[in-house]
Amino acid sequence: MTQKEVASALFRRQPAERYGIYEHFWPETIRDNWVNQGYPRDVSPEDHFGYDIQNVGGWFDTAIWPGRWEVVEETGETQLIRDGRGSLLRYWKKKSGTPEHVGFEVTTPEAWGKVRDRLLGTDRARLNIEETKKSLEWGRKTGRMVVFGNLFVFELMRGTIGDENFLPALLEEPDWVRDFCQVYLDFFKRHYAIMFDSAGLPDAMFVYEDLGYRNGPFCSPATMKALVLPYHKALVDFFKSYGLPVLLHSCGDIRKAIPMILEAGWDVLQPLEAKAGVNVVELARQIGDRIAFMGNIDVTVLNKNDKNLIKAEVEGKVRELKKLKASYFFHSDHSVPPDVSYESYKYALEVFRANARL
Repeated sequence: MTQKEVASALFRRQPAERYGIYEHFWPETIRDNWVNQGYPRDVSPEDHFGYDIQNVGGWFDTAIWPGRWEVVEETGETQLIRDGRGSLLRYWKKKSGTPEHVGFEVTTPEAWGKVRDRLLGTDRARLNIEETKKSLEWGRKTGRMVVFGNLFVFELMRGTIGDENFLPALLEEPDWVRDFCQVYLDFFKRHYAIMFDSAGLPDAMFVYEDLGYRNGPFCSPATMKALVLPYHKALVDFFKSYGLPVLLHSCGDIRKAIPMILEAGWDVLQPLEAKAGVNVVELARQIGDRIAFMGNIDVTVLNKNDKNLIKAEVEGKVRELKKLKASYFFHSDHSVPPDVSYESYKYALEVFRANARL
């Protein structure tokens, strides 16, 4: 089977000759560390490690004020940015990480009501169609499964309204939340219809929605089912109307959200954060025939840089998943951090590949 055939089969929980492989990294890992440990400069991880998936973009400007990115304040270490969502965020200049949430413009239903109309039309300028088309054509030449990615309503509420505002609104202002989600659902459907028609179709979609944190989902399963599920399901159905399987990326302990995730129809769940208590083998025992899995290789094991520990982590999980006939992709339980050595990561892949044949 080709790389694309392997990945496509696993996404659809169909027979494949082996398990798949993909990865994300913190920027510092390769850029600042591994290039000093033998990683070849100017070679992509997809090429170097032989991943089965190639992300080729598909993002477009979903902001209320498209294109806005204003530096409000700058120090030697940070930049304070006002972005197109109306958020004021402080970023590190020399390292990655979640920005500090300083302030937001759209903090009430009234403020939302004044700007929502900016998202009701269709704006081809947001899409950058020619660049997306070229990226898609290039990705197909790699022989990998090519995917588009984007955020959706939970992340967009976080980025537009702010956690301290939108999380209470789930209980206190549910009509506002429903309107926000419906506006963005319709926005996505209109714009992706144009992108698919003008630039072409990828092989699958990645949707980034961090529904949980270390101790569980950000809201109760009942609230999530009432206010998030209808829009997730509608987006998944829209992508599947084009024949595209859909991956959900959600960090944190999302175990209580699993029934909603299954009901929405997601095809793959990623990254299965071991640091938050998620165990892919346990999930596979419960729901393995209803969704494919990507991730759960614990970076707090990899960063010990101990081959015995790495072998036990990777081999133990893969062998159990094979017994359960689960569909699976090797991936860290979020992104590979810079304290994982290049040699340790290569060894983890070596152990995985030795056990990946089905």
